[in-house]
Amino acid sequence: MFLVLSKVLDLLLSPLTWVLLLGVGGVVLRRWRRLSLASQLLSLAVLYAFSIEPTVALLTRATEADAVSTYRPDTVYDAVILLGGGLDAAATERSGQPEYNAAPERMMRTFELLHDGRARQVLITAGNLDARPEAVVEADVLAAQLEHWGIAPERIVKEGRSRNTRENALESEPLVRAHGWKSLLLVTSAAHLPRAAGCFAAVGVKADTLAVDLRSSTIPPSKLSWLPRSGALNQSTDMLRELAGRLVYRLRGWTAPWR
Repeated sequence: MFLVLSKVLDLLLSPLTWVLLLGVGGVVLRRWRRLSLASQLLSLAVLYAFSIEPTVALLTRATEADAVSTYRPDTVYDAVILLGGGLDAAATERSGQPEYNAAPERMMRTFELLHDGRARQVLITAGNLDARPEAVVEADVLAAQLEHWGIAPERIVKEGRSRNTRENALESEPLVRAHGWKSLLLVTSAAHLPRAAGCFAAVGVKADTLAVDLRSSTIPPSKLSWLPRSGALNQSTDMLRELAGRLVYRLRGWTAPWR
């Protein structure tokens, strides 16, 4: 039920949804010209505001502000925990080859850590919301990719049942305990890191953190573009969803202090 509600919440948190609702409101209220006009103008204002770089910069900076990396370069970790989210499962199923979305840095950095001897093993925790038996399981695809790149199979542990960050932590905890891992490194996108680290801390898994896929801009706001762009709208939506996700997880008691 929570997964269904989370998808509904995702939809409601999209600025594009707000734009469409306001646009429809303008049509419904056409008998009241002022209200109709106000609704349509507000629709355009929302679309513009969340499609420009200054808004994106503010939202991204707020979302990534707490993404603190505690990675210790002089440590060889027992295991690096790789969270899913970088694979385009639908495209992978169509092509038969790993197809990544716009954030493959989690996978790339994990490979580097294993290749360079900074971690002995990797725990890949990544399932799929698709319940079909033939659906792609992200953990399986990522494990096969690491093996193809030269990482020995015995260094790879897979968990392919989790469907969200909460389940990532719940399903990983028994595996961490069974393998006796003491030093752990959690690798995920900067925007996602505070919620992910909090979830693992809540189930008793303490790990150092490594933030990747940083999207915060160092360009002064005065030099950012005020022209609307679809990419900016997408990023605004992602940041709003992550901020809302943190609030929901905190209210449900699924996260704990991790620093």
